[in-house]
Amino acid sequence: MSVVLTVAITLTLLCYALALGIGLLRLMQGPSAQDRVLALDFMYVVGMLTMLVLAIRYDSSMYFEGALLMVLFGFVSSVALAKFLLRGEVIE
Repeated sequence: MSVVLTVAITLTLLCYALALGIGLLRLMQGPSAQDRVLALDFMYVVGMLTMLVLAIRYDSSMYFEGALLMVLFGFVSSVALAKFLLRGEVIE
């Protein structure tokens, strides 16, 4: 792997760590439940992007599969939380 790619991956992972910290801050002190759900969505997207960068770094396809599973579970949980916030129940 080239030096430029190594530096770019390292900087990207540092930026993602900063983004996760900011998302965690919003998750903990969000003024409303909707803000907390949005912060959780943001955090799983950043986590998925981190896994994709790690897949490039370690040249492994297992990270891609993990990122796909993370996004699928994140989407389902977002839909369930949104439905709960709108109606007060998830299963009708």
